[in-house]
Amino acid sequence: MEHATEASMQAYYAERAREYEAVYAKPERQADLAAIKAWLPAQFAGRRVLEVATGTGYWTPAAAAQAAEWLATDINPETLAVARAKALPPCVRLQEADAYTLDGVASHFDAAFIGCWWSHIPLRRLPDWLATLHSKLQPGARVVHLDNQFVQASSSPITRQDDEGNTYQTRRLNDGRSFEVLKNFPSPEAAKTLAGPRARDAQWHDFHHYWVLSYTLAPQD
Repeated sequence: MEHATEASMQAYYAERAREYEAVYAKPERQADLAAIKAWLPAQFAGRRVLEVATGTGYWTPAAAAQAAEWLATDINPETLAVARAKALPPCVRLQEADAYTLDGVASHFDAAFIGCWWSHIPLRRLPDWLATLHSKLQPGARVVHLDNQFVQASSSPITRQDDEGNTYQTRRLNDGRSFEVLKNFPSPEAAKTLAGPRARDAQWHDFHHYWVLSYTLAPQD
C-alpha cells in the first residue's frame, strides 16, 4: 500500500463513492448527526453559499434548506453522481471543481460550507487553501467548517505520522483494497489560528464525534 498522495486520495474517494455514507450509519454518531443537521440550516438562511468538497452530498440537503443559492463542488464526478441522485433543495447546483484551486468558481458568495475536507489537507497547505477559499467570498461572509473529532473505538486508528505532523489512517473498501488516507484532527486553538486574522468572531462547536468552526470573514486589509 502506497503512502497517501493527492492523486491516491482522489482515487480512493472516487472508488468509495457508492459506499462512503455507511460511516454515517454508526449508532454512536446519530445524536451528533441529528443535532448538526438541526443547527446548520439557519447558518445559511437567505445566503449565496459555496460548498467545497461536497463528496456524495450527505450534508447538502439539510445545510442548503434555507439558502438562497447553493453551489456544491467536488473534483470527482463519481461522488457528484451520488449527490445528484438525492432530493436536493431547488437552490442547489452541482459543479466539478478542484477544492485546492476552485478554478472556474465565481466569487460572489456570501457564505461557505466545508464538510470533512479540512482534515484531508496537508498542514503546510492549509494557509494557502484558506486564502483561496476566502478569495471566493464577499466580506461579511459566513464560513462554516465541519469535520471529525478523533474518538477512540469509533474513528479509524491512526497508523502513521509524518515529519510535518500530519496523521494518516488505513481505510479498506468493501472489496478488500486498502488505501492510506491523510486525516488530521486539529485542536480548537490550532484551527482558529490557521483560519487567520480575517476569521472574526470565530467559534468552536464540539459535537463529540464532530467539530465545527464558524466565523465571519472580515474585509481584506
